[in-house]
Amino acid sequence: MVVLNKIYTRTGDKGTTALGSGERVRKDSLRVSAYGTVDETNAVIGMARVHLAGLSFPLDVDAILGRIQNDLFDLGADLCLPDRGKPLPYEPLRIVPEQVARLENEIDAMNAELKPLRSFVLPGGTAGAAALHVARTVCRRAERLIVELAAAPDEPVSEAAIRYLNRLSDLLFVASRYVNDRGDRDVLWVPGQNREGGKT
Repeated sequence: MVVLNKIYTRTGDKGTTALGSGERVRKDSLRVSAYGTVDETNAVIGMARVHLAGLSFPLDVDAILGRIQNDLFDLGADLCLPDRGKPLPYEPLRIVPEQVARLENEIDAMNAELKPLRSFVLPGGTAGAAALHVARTVCRRAERLIVELAAAPDEPVSEAAIRYLNRLSDLLFVASRYVNDRGDRDVLWVPGQNREGGKT
């Protein structure tokens, strides 16, 4: 159980922070940037849920996004405690394959109600869809940082964590179409549409 009695601690005043192991690292370290961007993804998903509040869909999109927000805290906990092979007095919280599989099932359920795409989609249509596109792009940035982290020496990252973010960005894309009246309000990219100056 997490207990937060005091919000400021002054321990980070010199630009360092503690990992889950107690190891102190710079706040601009790649690992901190990675799980900080996961936190940013979570915040944008929260904003998307605000835009979708009160709307009804055959699939409970709000419940799906709520579960994902909880998973992203799991992912942050996973990333802030790198597995360096040392025994711990407790079992660390890690992303597991079942969480990835659930995302895949939810992607398939939403995608089954969508028409096939004939072009790329421009972010927009409805406020909720646009917010989900922002979440998708932030999620992709988090994924890039985590892949970079995993390639760095002595910076272990679980394969399940990388797979989770990869599937999540796919889910956010499909969800954006799903809340856009099952894709009917999607705004499609028209390649080269504005290349002839002055014509509208």
